[in-house]
Amino acid sequence: MLCLMKMLVSVLLLVGVLQNCYADNRSYVWTYEYKTMPKGEIEFEYYNTLEWSNKSDSKTNIWKHWFELEYGITDNLDISMYQQFKQANSSTSANVKFEYDGMKIRTRYKIGNKESFFVDPLLYLEFKRNDDFASPNVIEAKLILGKDIDNFNIAVNYILDDVELVSTAKPAAHKYSGGLSYEFSPVLKIGVESTGSFSAEKHYLGPTISFARSKIWANFGVIYGLNTKSDYTQVRTLIGIFL
Repeated sequence: MLCLMKMLVSVLLLVGVLQNCYADNRSYVWTYEYKTMPKGEIEFEYYNTLEWSNKSDSKTNIWKHWFELEYGITDNLDISMYQQFKQANSSTSANVKFEYDGMKIRTRYKIGNKESFFVDPLLYLEFKRNDDFASPNVIEAKLILGKDIDNFNIAVNYILDDVELVSTAKPAAHKYSGGLSYEFSPVLKIGVESTGSFSAEKHYLGPTISFARSKIWANFGVIYGLNTKSDYTQVRTLIGIFL
């Protein structure tokens, strides 16, 4: 709970910074929308995720730090690279282990123009390389569907994850994420977001809040497990800066 309060304070402080900037927005932290980087634009993003187990005997918190650099190749196609780190701290140990956790390269492609179809489709493809070089390289593919209705946004992602490039011994994981948000102003969006795995029967749900201006934006979300197999709670802050 103390960690959650600290992250909430950080987000509130960011709001004060954002008031001096001016305007663009993104709605979610786990779910992708029908958006790509504009042609020639570059953006830096930082993901900070706190995860702890829902099991009563677990006293370990895991912090994940992702650094992303994103570039718009065309108005419909972008590419980005992630560098990932993680650390774990426990109430039973004074040691905090900070370590490299791998890299990702991903691309997104918008099909057609906005409102060309009943829903706006986007394709997402990601290559993942873990720090454990004995593990196989994998890809993640997403079909992203979005729809704007007045001030409401609806986004749904179907995810095919952990697709091994060489071996097929491990079956791919079928996952999902989705969100519904309402834009109160160009600066503020509030919504609800869900994510999970059909394969593992794990499902999560929680609120999301988004603040944005022209050169910087910040999103904050929390998800809670909805069944006994959903074994963690996550808190995520996402910050983007246009370069």
